[in-house]
Amino acid sequence: MSCTINFEALYRKYNKKQYIHPDPLEFLFHYQCLCDREIVAMVASSLAYGNVKQILNSVSRVLEKLGPTPSQFLKQASRKTLCDTLKGFKHRFATGDQVATLLMGLKRAIEIHGSLYSCFLNGFSPNDATILPALSRYIRVLTDEGRNDPGHLIPLPDRGSACKRLNLFLRWMVRKDEVDPGGWDAVPESKLIVPVDTHMHRICLEIGFTTRRQADMRTALDITTAFKAIAPEDPVRYDFSLTRLGIRKNIDIGHWITTAKSTDDC
Repeated sequence: MSCTINFEALYRKYNKKQYIHPDPLEFLFHYQCLCDREIVAMVASSLAYGNVKQILNSVSRVLEKLGPTPSQFLKQASRKTLCDTLKGFKHRFATGDQVATLLMGLKRAIEIHGSLYSCFLNGFSPNDATILPALSRYIRVLTDEGRNDPGHLIPLPDRGSACKRLNLFLRWMVRKDEVDPGGWDAVPESKLIVPVDTHMHRICLEIGFTTRRQADMRTALDITTAFKAIAPEDPVRYDFSLTRLGIRKNIDIGHWITTAKSTDDC
């Protein structure tokens, strides 16, 4: 048997604000100014691994330190200020020093380009097939070509990582609908890459969108290509609703998966 999902029906059902919690995306809606929201999105996405309750707690602790206007806080903060402010912070294997280093990278990018949005656009070309080349250039600025390295908080696309958290950040900032707040309007949705986490990888294996067992960038591109055949202008359209199948325990995944006769098993 082969498997498929009614993606559009799933989108209509679950791509709604009421289903956001628990998800670090919820923090973005507390900030109206794009210059603050993009900083919050980088913090929230970078810490988006592990137990969701722990993620929400860790993101909340960092954002409390940054105050109501993170852009103003970063503008005035020194490395010492950030390290002192985040001293003792721990999120799984992320330390306060690593988060401070991440924030220093954001501060540097903003000082050079005026905003994270402008920094990203500086490395973006409409001729690129996907967002990947622009993402690599963006990360090189944030890490100062490796001299300001926050470790695993910012994976390097050039090394083959699926960059799930960075692609999640881009989904939040580029797409605009009831769930994703958007704001980076000059970046086309069609260039986005699907954020491949454990839930998305498992589902895409089940429905035949990839045969790769390793959730790396090649797998993410395979899955993105499969979704482009369904939604060429917005291949990440179904990411939020699909991952609800793995995150929310009260949703029956079997209800949304249908089978058809095939030479292969699902």
